[in-house]
Amino acid sequence: MDNVVILAGGQGKRMKADIPKPMFKVLGEPMLEWVIKACKGADLTELCIVKGYKFEYIDEYLKGSFETVLQEERLGTGHAVMQAIPFLKKNINDNTLVLCGDAPFIDSETIKNALKLHKREDNSVTVITSIVDDPTGYGRVVRSENGIASIVEEKDATEEQKKITEINSGAYWFKTADLVSALDEIKPNNAQGEYYLTDSVFIALNKGKRANAYISENPNVVLGANDRKGLLLLNNIARMAIIEKHMENGIEFNCTDGITIGRDVKIGLGTEILQGTIIKGNTVIGENCVIGPNCLIENCEIGDNVTLNYVQAYESKIEEGAKIGPFVHIRPNSVIGKNVKIGDFVEVKNSNIGENTSIAHLTYVGDSDVGSRVNFGCGCVTVNYDGVNKNRCKIGDNCFIGCNTNLIAPVKLGEGVYTAAGSTITKDVPDYALAIERGELKFREGYSKRKLKDKLK
Repeated sequence: MDNVVILAGGQGKRMKADIPKPMFKVLGEPMLEWVIKACKGADLTELCIVKGYKFEYIDEYLKGSFETVLQEERLGTGHAVMQAIPFLKKNINDNTLVLCGDAPFIDSETIKNALKLHKREDNSVTVITSIVDDPTGYGRVVRSENGIASIVEEKDATEEQKKITEINSGAYWFKTADLVSALDEIKPNNAQGEYYLTDSVFIALNKGKRANAYISENPNVVLGANDRKGLLLLNNIARMAIIEKHMENGIEFNCTDGITIGRDVKIGLGTEILQGTIIKGNTVIGENCVIGPNCLIENCEIGDNVTLNYVQAYESKIEEGAKIGPFVHIRPNSVIGKNVKIGDFVEVKNSNIGENTSIAHLTYVGDSDVGSRVNFGCGCVTVNYDGVNKNRCKIGDNCFIGCNTNLIAPVKLGEGVYTAAGSTITKDVPDYALAIERGELKFREGYSKRKLKDKLK
């Protein structure tokens, strides 16, 4: 079985933050997660993460999902892989992929195609490379008639070598046995005093073994970030690549300002995404929807012909034909039924809202099961928390909830119930009843004249 070693011990001092560099996020996911997903997409499951600086962040994120090893001193890429030798020896007769945990755009196809070349040519090492316009800062790939002759780091390159535009991505396929053998021979004989993994190419060639390079068709495979500007660039590249993919699939964008869409989001034909909208997680959006402006949608299932305007929705289901917004908050575990209308300044939490129900404005519905064709007036509240426990309200079909009604859970309204405006309902209400709860209205004649005698003219 083939191994993967992901180098994730870097600090990233220029990021000016106290976390490991691979934990900085691109489109809301750590760069390390991008690399892990690329491996999974290539059907590689035997992963070892080499951690170093502030390794507890790596441990907390992975939660034991993969084997990890600690690089206590950061003495170069070769030294990092040395820490994984016990892991490598478990599958010594197969191949090993080495990746950088802060190079998020490595992709599954590049990994698989490089492995095919590696096996077909019986290479000891196959370097994944890219052709770029400006190779500054990257290791140059020096080719020979039979493959590659060496990889020269920027600080060790001659002026002629610096003109080479084929660069090392930092990703390699090795025969595992050859890699373990080479790690015993790598020496820190360079300007940085570090153990370069690139020296494994020299070692393989000196032993008469073959080394070659696979040029990736992905132009961004080499990209990483050394500072916040570089991280912003990665985010912009990823953001626009996803938007362009959705446009190719029939999604409409009249303006891309502020739009961010996660990699796992699925959007149906004919849907329009308006500016300022962020769509995250495993969200699925149906056909012919209008999402935005300024929506935040995370891990939701949205049906066809839904309109969301200034809506934040999390871990909920919104069925076809619903029209929601502006300024609406849909909290987790809610189901909004077909053709529901929700207006401004409404919050729905952990509730089921039946078909064709209307919640016009200024209302909170929490921990409730609401039937079909219910109408909520302005300022209604399901009072679901007594300071200790959360309780549910049940509202039957065809109810009319008058303005400023408080439903004190647990309470049940039968079918077709009316509540009078300003009522506080503390008991179950039978079908088709009118519930009225108001205090006695009293007057004190002349009160305002006495209180405001100095202000009234």
